[in-house]
Order: sequence, then C-alpha cells, then structure tokens
Amino acid sequence: MSSPWLSVPLADYEGHMQSADVQQLGVLGKLFAATLARCRPRSVAVLGIAGGNGLDRIDDSITKRIVGLDLNPLYLDEVRRRYAGKSGLELYCVDLAEQAVDLEPVQLVHAALVFEHAGVDLCLENAISLVAPGGLLSVVLQLPGEFGREVGVSPFPSIRKLASRFSLVDPLWLGEKLAQHSFRLTHQEQRPLPAGKGFWMGVFGR
Repeated sequence: MSSPWLSVPLADYEGHMQSADVQQLGVLGKLFAATLARCRPRSVAVLGIAGGNGLDRIDDSITKRIVGLDLNPLYLDEVRRRYAGKSGLELYCVDLAEQAVDLEPVQLVHAALVFEHAGVDLCLENAISLVAPGGLLSVVLQLPGEFGREVGVSPFPSIRKLASRFSLVDPLWLGEKLAQHSFRLTHQEQRPLPAGKGFWMGVFGR
C-alpha cells in the first residue's frame, strides 16, 4: 500500500506544522538544536528529514557527516536545494516502516515524530541499527492532547490523509523497549504545545 506521505506536498506539511493551531515546526527545530549542543556528535542521522528542519543548527566544525532519510523523494530534492552548501550531507530515499536500512552507523540518531507515523516495528529496528556503539538515540514523541485529537485540525486537505496511520507512542513503553536493546535514558524533557498537546523528548545512550 502506497504511503499517504507521497501525496503530501512539502509546502502543505510545513504550512500545517507552522499554523497557529499547531506551532510544532519551530519547537522541533529548537529541540534538535538542544540535542546537538548537548551531544556534539561527529555524525548524525535524521529519520523522516522532510524539508530539513533544523539542519541549519548543525555546527559543521563538529558534525562532519549528516545522514537524512525520508520516503518522499521530492522532500529530499528540496533538502538538497536548501542545503546545497552543507558538507557531508547524505540523503537516502527509504520507507523506514517497510525497508531495512544498511548504512554505516552514526553517533546520534534523531527521530522526531517518526514512530507515530512509521510504527515501532521495523522503523524502530532501523533506528537502533543506525546508532553506533556508544552512540545516542534522540526521540521526540507527541503527547496526547486534552481534546483527544492526535492529528491537529488543518486547512490543508492532504494532511488529513495522515490521520488514519498516526498512532501515539507511550514514552514509558519506548524506554522499556529500548532497555531490551541495552539503551538507557540519559535525558528527558517536555514542551507544551497549542490545543493542550505537548512533546516529550528522550535521549537514550547505547
């Protein structure tokens, strides 16, 4: 079955994420920046890179390899255009929920709002496989909203197609799952969002 993400224009996704009722894109960029500052990785992989939100926060003097993965080739084309001058950038078109990834691991894997859309089966296995020994996995999860809507109201019709495949992931469950793979939680925080929602971010060390 074709992923609904293939029919969502990047402008719609970013417009939705920046809309007044959602306001998530900027928060996600700040969380990524904070993780980069805390971890100072020589290499990083961003799962579900979309348009490259936060890549401008990467310090090229520290991080020499940047791996971006997404299932929409048009998103990757835009990342190439926006960050043409970014050295060490590698982009791969892959469906993390359906295809096993075989790439050289990195020091930091960043997965923000990925597991809600791609699931926690093969996608989680891919994330784990990309973390080098002694490396870190940074995860941003959406917390439940007080009004019970998981995907926010959007003026973009294409975004509504994503709701049927979106499922919240419990941070405690994820931590227990990762502990089975010898990961331990080293940092966590929460950020409030409009409509009573919020983000939870956890950084796990291997």
